[in-house]
Amino acid sequence: MRRALALAAACAFLVAACTASHPHAQASSGSGTAASTSGPAPVPGATYAAGGCGSTPLLLGSAPTWAASANPPPLRYALADQGEVAGFLFGYPLMAPASAADSDKVLWVVDSPRGGPLRVTGHPVGAAKPVVSSVWPPDSGPGEIYPSQIEVPSPGCWRFTLAWPGHSDTVDLRYIGHR
Repeated sequence: MRRALALAAACAFLVAACTASHPHAQASSGSGTAASTSGPAPVPGATYAAGGCGSTPLLLGSAPTWAASANPPPLRYALADQGEVAGFLFGYPLMAPASAADSDKVLWVVDSPRGGPLRVTGHPVGAAKPVVSSVWPPDSGPGEIYPSQIEVPSPGCWRFTLAWPGHSDTVDLRYIGHR
């Protein structure tokens, strides 16, 4: 009996440890908003910031070490699910629908050589439509960057799949309505 209890406790500990170490381990409410995060941020020197949604918290502070060659600005950023992309939000908060007065610029920094364009496809979290898509060329520097301007038709939490040759990752970003 003790052996069974010890084994059950060890399994529970391992599940909790693995879940807590995942970069996006957090509770999520049914509205698609990111709930409170627990534990240290997934990037040393970064802290959680308000404004995340879905499975993606926003971070402030140090960027991932692999992003250093891009010399990223000290802005809020989102780290994608697999940790292969960081999106620095120049236009925080992102606005929908876009207007000439707003900048929804996101500087995507990837952790591997680009080798081709970045394809971005998005839809609201929890819905298949509407779908937005865009393609961004690998023609900017320094580092492995793709400057973008992603316009969505309505406010809410949007899930984006980011794909470049040989790689793919997913990130959720919140867009708000105009003030």
